[in-house]
Amino acid sequence: MTSTSRRRVIIATALLAAVPALAACGAGTDANTSSAYAPTEANVLIDGEGSAKTYGRNGIKIAQAFALGPDSGQQIASGGSVPLYISMVNDGDGADTLESVAINDRSATSVKGGAIQLPPGQLVNTGRPSQIILEGVQKPLRGGESISLTLRFSNAGDIAMRIPVVTRSREYASLSPAPSAAPSTSATPSGTPTPTPSATPSTDPTADS
Repeated sequence: MTSTSRRRVIIATALLAAVPALAACGAGTDANTSSAYAPTEANVLIDGEGSAKTYGRNGIKIAQAFALGPDSGQQIASGGSVPLYISMVNDGDGADTLESVAINDRSATSVKGGAIQLPPGQLVNTGRPSQIILEGVQKPLRGGESISLTLRFSNAGDIAMRIPVVTRSREYASLSPAPSAAPSTSATPSGTPTPTPSATPSTDPTADS
């Protein structure tokens, strides 16, 4: 086995081990696989259909992408904010940058954050808490919805994805909600929202940034 092949095997193993947990900083990875790998409801960037299906697009591989919704049984009220958690690898030879995120379906009014550097061959994510926030959601979110986005890279160009909204529970329970999120509400049997105290971002002792 050549040194390049050995590096790719080691890096692919590292990426699979990193999902669904999101590291706080970049770590060496390549995720050299042509098959879809989606162990949770978070989205994976898969291009093509049938036997032509491949992992990644334009040299960018995204192993995990989702918007963090409310705690189970609650909702993010209309006008609130949700963070995007994205784990990605630049599979090219040179550095790239996630410059911004655009909303395709008017599900929110704006996106705050971006400009995330992607060195070649490293697993990089949006941070814990996430640096990228969707602000002004246009309808209440309970989890299970999807949002259409375009990720804009300086070299890879525009990559459109539809990502899920997942509830802040199970393996996602330690992730921080948006710092400026509107108060969560819990639905009464009649469907009328009853305000509850705002969620307090949790401190993740394993996060480095």
